Amino acid sequence: MFVNHLKIFSGTANVELAKKICEYLATPLGLCVIRKFSDGEIFIELKENVRGSDIFLVQPVCPPVNENLMELLIMIDAARRASARRITAVIPYYGYARQDRKTAPRTPITAKLVANLIVTAGARRVLTMDLHAGQIQGFFDIPVDHLYALPVFLSYIKENFRDKEIVIVSPDAGGVERAREYAKRLNCSMAIIDKRRERPNESEVMHVIGDVKAKIAIIIDDMVDTAGTMCHAAKALIERGATEVYGMATHPVLSGPALERLAKAPLKALIVTDTIPLSEEAQKLEKIVVLSVAKLLGEAIRRIHTDDSISSLFI
Repeated sequence: MFVNHLKIFSGTANVELAKKICEYLATPLGLCVIRKFSDGEIFIELKENVRGSDIFLVQPVCPPVNENLMELLIMIDAARRASARRITAVIPYYGYARQDRKTAPRTPITAKLVANLIVTAGARRVLTMDLHAGQIQGFFDIPVDHLYALPVFLSYIKENFRDKEIVIVSPDAGGVERAREYAKRLNCSMAIIDKRRERPNESEVMHVIGDVKAKIAIIIDDMVDTAGTMCHAAKALIERGATEVYGMATHPVLSGPALERLAKAPLKALIVTDTIPLSEEAQKLEKIVVLSVAKLLGEAIRRIHTDDSISSLFI
């Protein structure tokens, strides 16, 4: 009964993650055709009957951001017009999340705009992971299940840093709450990187708040984009006496000069998840370690489908 009424489809953004989720749930990935017209318009056709089914559409809004967002919206519309009973947008990485407020006059709040588009297209639930700003959940007028990669990273830390003295590091003031959650569960100390400009037009100076000397420092962040913050933080921690520095980030955006910076940075390893697929260039960088969140997302999908609580997935 469970398998018959549950259907999972994937856009082109991260088919491998969708396949792993389906493998965990022992259900086949739904068939759909995604192609482009010569002018770039996207066409999507669901090749299975979804009438009355519980549909989960897996699509991170990662680069190319606008193309993947349109795929998601068109898939939702196709499922709605095919009379799906309920449509859940599974968005492992929510693009445009950094534009969650007005930072200057006459600027948009694009994270809210994207939420409106998803709801208007026909989604009745959203499943996402490690939002850049938690308040984005409030941008939706439908239920949002916000998962954290914390259980996956905690397992890795406990397995690889057993009996070693570690310190959890927040790369900025905004990530203190996230770092505190890790430190509390690991029963270890915490440090904070404070970035500031001493004088106008001078480069940022990194101040480390907390004791990192003779410890293994693990920087925790929600995403690594151009990797500037992660790499500068790693350098500051080594200068303050940390023996080794590791980076952990849920979403490996890795745009612009990120790979070049990571290759030169004093990072022992950068541990990320598969919410966003790595580019071919990123896969060649040996210091990047990828952990899968497929089981976490798959279990959430199973519980949403059977109307069970997912609160235990937050640890």
